[in-house]
Amino acid sequence: MAAVKALVTVAHPDDETFGTGSVIAGLVAGGAHVTLCCATRGEEGEAPGGLAEGADLGEVREAELRAAGAVLGVHDFVLLDFRDSGMSGDADEQTLVGAPYGEVVRRVSVVLDDVEPSVVVTLGPERGDGHRDHIRIGQATIEACRDRVGVRVYAWVVGREVLLAWFAELARLDPDAAHLAIDVDRDNVGWPADEVSVVLDSRPYRAQRERAALEHRTQKPPFDGMPANLVDAFLDTDRLVQVIPPWPGGPPLTSLL
Repeated sequence: MAAVKALVTVAHPDDETFGTGSVIAGLVAGGAHVTLCCATRGEEGEAPGGLAEGADLGEVREAELRAAGAVLGVHDFVLLDFRDSGMSGDADEQTLVGAPYGEVVRRVSVVLDDVEPSVVVTLGPERGDGHRDHIRIGQATIEACRDRVGVRVYAWVVGREVLLAWFAELARLDPDAAHLAIDVDRDNVGWPADEVSVVLDSRPYRAQRERAALEHRTQKPPFDGMPANLVDAFLDTDRLVQVIPPWPGGPPLTSLL
C-alpha cells in the first residue's frame, strides 16, 4: 500500500518546528511521506542566537530548516523563494506579503501539482499571533487547494486560553517584543475548543520536537522562558481546524491519518 502523501506549508524556517513540529513527526510515524514547503528563508529574523561574521541569515536559516526537518523525518523540502516580509513596514514585490496574492497561490499550486498530497497542513490564517507572513501562507495554501479533489486541508492553530496566556507572559517578560506591536484583536486570538476539529496528543513526539528546535541555533522558541505549565500546554497538545472539506462537527479527530 502506497504511503499517504502529506504537504506542510509554513512561512519561515522554524515555523515547521516551533509550530507544526509534532504534527510532522506524528505524520511520519504514521507512515506518511511528508514534503515541507517553506515560503521564505526568514531573512528578516532577529537572530538573537547570533551569526558568524560574514554569514548570510537567509542561508543559515535554510540550513537550520533542513537540519530540523531531518530530525522530524521530513522527506522532501521545497522553498518558494519569496523574501521574508518582516512583521511591519513596507513590503516589496519580492516578499511574501508584497507579492501579488495570485502569484503566491500559483507557486503553492505548482508544489501541489508536483507532490499530489492527500493531506495538507498549513498555518491558521486567522486568530493567530498576527504575523502577516503566517496569515498569507495559510490563505494562499487554502485557496490553492480549494478545487482539488481528494485533498483534506488542516490549519494548525493555537487554543484560545494558551494564546491569551502566551501574550500575557510575553508582555511581562519582554514588553518591547515585536509581536506585541502587531495590531491584533487580543480578545479574539486563539481558537475556542468547540471550533477545533482535531486534537492531537503530541507528548510522544515532544522530545523529537525539542531536538529539532535545537537545530534553529539563531532563533529563540516563542515559549522560551515561559512558565512550565504554559510550555506543557503548548507542546503536549496540537490543535487543527479542518478547512477543506468543511468540518461537519462532532467530536474532534485524534489523528490526521
